Amino acid sequence: MQADATTVQGELERALLVILGQAVRIVGAGRTDAGVHATGQTISFRAANAPDVADLARGVNALLPEDIAVSELEVADEDFHARFSATGRTYEYRIRNAPSRRPLERHREHWLPEPLDLRAMRAASALLVGRHDFAAFAAGSSGERSVRRADWERDGTLLRLTIEADAFLRGMVRGIVGTMIWVGRGKIGAERVGEILAGRDRSQAGPSAPARGLCLVAVRYERGERGEGK
Repeated sequence: MQADATTVQGELERALLVILGQAVRIVGAGRTDAGVHATGQTISFRAANAPDVADLARGVNALLPEDIAVSELEVADEDFHARFSATGRTYEYRIRNAPSRRPLERHREHWLPEPLDLRAMRAASALLVGRHDFAAFAAGSSGERSVRRADWERDGTLLRLTIEADAFLRGMVRGIVGTMIWVGRGKIGAERVGEILAGRDRSQAGPSAPARGLCLVAVRYERGERGEGK
């Protein structure tokens, strides 16, 4: 919620108030910075005398703006909490690596016209897997996190980083991507990323990549995964 801005949480709570006739506070699996997207965000809330879940989903979607939608709704266990019950989260970062940009995709990807060394970026991202203190890439915070997967793939001119961890520090993925761009441009070697990680000094890592290329695509729970296509 923001006092002076429209937010996803604010719009969802407004719609739920109309449908349920009572104010509810939703809890998200994680917060996203302004400009970051989410196709696999999970939320939870408590409400008395809720209607049928299918009716509730249709009613809420009818009231939401066109850039927000509820894709699935179900009754959860009494002790379920969208944030604290989560065991993993997966983000995706998109870079359009081509001489010309894609105007219709400008809100979903970061355009870089100069060639990037994908092999070096893959080698660097492999160094992130495991449990480490990711302070070197975070915005004003530190702490150990367990990265289970961090790899790049190419789809034509689109480079896509998929990174999964138990949790993320604020700004961590964007800091990682900014440093990977340094590697791709040849500014630093892949092995330098391991040294930066161990040093836990944010000033040694690359600048944060733009928010528009980042998207939360899935949240994992003990009983399965919630997210785009899940």
